[in-house]
Amino acid sequence: MKLDYTPLLDVGEGEPMVLLQGLFGNLSNWSHVVHEFSPSYRILIPRLPFFATPVSAERLDDLVQYVEDFIDALGLKKVILLGNSLGGQMALLYAWRQPARVKKLVLAASSGLSENNFDGTYPRIKDYAFIMDRVYKNFYQREVVTTALVDEVFQAVQSKVKAQSLVGLARAAQRHNLADILDQVVTPTLLVWGLQDNITPPEVALQFHERLPHSSIVFFEHCGHVPMIEQPQLFTKHVRKFLAR
Repeated sequence: MKLDYTPLLDVGEGEPMVLLQGLFGNLSNWSHVVHEFSPSYRILIPRLPFFATPVSAERLDDLVQYVEDFIDALGLKKVILLGNSLGGQMALLYAWRQPARVKKLVLAASSGLSENNFDGTYPRIKDYAFIMDRVYKNFYQREVVTTALVDEVFQAVQSKVKAQSLVGLARAAQRHNLADILDQVVTPTLLVWGLQDNITPPEVALQFHERLPHSSIVFFEHCGHVPMIEQPQLFTKHVRKFLAR
């Protein structure tokens, strides 16, 4: 299967900063990050093939391989990686595989140790109320959940194949626990977490912090699973401080 390595977004100049979204993420998730950092960094968002990889136990490895091939295809020598949720898990696996290629890591509510993806239930085609409920449970600040955001998630699971693909990825991420490799990730890492995160609760952040040898941690009040949307100014403020060290 031929994969497309053309970025969804490639703006700015300077050190490359690659943004990896979660399972239901999209370009708008990173809008404030792009606005704040594109004047001094080259911001790239890859076209992650969530629906193109085969349904298998190796799907997460396939996605990490895509990130590796994407970075190679664009000729990037050393990158800053930001990842939210599943994107954080991919970023960690890439940094573990290619430590010399990653300058710094920012993990926002990363999966990889323990997560409650759908509270034991999974997306149902044509059930808008169910999707809305799942999206709301990702966010503490309900006012950031727009109709457009819910519509995007709803449309993603209208195809049976796509719905099965998302379920397969969620299960693959849960099976691919990173506890045994985290002490080998030598990249300086910033952990950013919402205190009201229902998907990867704050205690998960503390487990990451304990296991990652070069990590620092910051918690946001009034914030759930997507801190760069729920607390965008705080998020970019702490990322900027971390990158300046």
